[in-house]
Amino acid sequence: MASSATRREFLHGAGLGLLSFSIAGTCALVTPREARAKGADFQVLKAAEIEQLEGFAEILVPGAREAGVANFVDQQLSIGANEALLMIKYFNVRPPYVDFYRSGLAAVNAFSEAQYDKQFNELNTADAESLVATFSGTVPKGWTGPPSPLVYLAVRADAVDVVYGTVEGFERLKIPYMPHILPPSKW
Repeated sequence: MASSATRREFLHGAGLGLLSFSIAGTCALVTPREARAKGADFQVLKAAEIEQLEGFAEILVPGAREAGVANFVDQQLSIGANEALLMIKYFNVRPPYVDFYRSGLAAVNAFSEAQYDKQFNELNTADAESLVATFSGTVPKGWTGPPSPLVYLAVRADAVDVVYGTVEGFERLKIPYMPHILPPSKW
């Protein structure tokens, strides 16, 4: 059981966009970007899934890899479904959400192999973008997995959250950050 001071620190950190990651065996409250930079341990996703998720998310939202999209998704998959901040929970997908991500990423790879004889991460940017365009709005013939528009939407939402859902993300967009309650420091 965590002490009340630790709980208070956690709640304060969560308000700043900080999440709990294991870094070198120690629990730390950091952003997904910092978790990636510090080599945080992954709890749920396997190495190939991490690479696939980062590559797919990077095509959907440039900067997602560096912003820690895989760290964010993995951390969220490691907590209770009711507490998760993943967009997929709002689309009537039953937990555990890891099943959706695993089957969705496998479907992206299978579709890529069927179209290009290459895994998705082996495609050049133009081919990857073209492939995504074929399944982002409708389920194409030969797709084997959760509905492709849902896979696209869920991963894109995760990528947008880590790239633009911060004070710095708003600044990059040149949009004033106007929260209901301003965090005491930048994320």
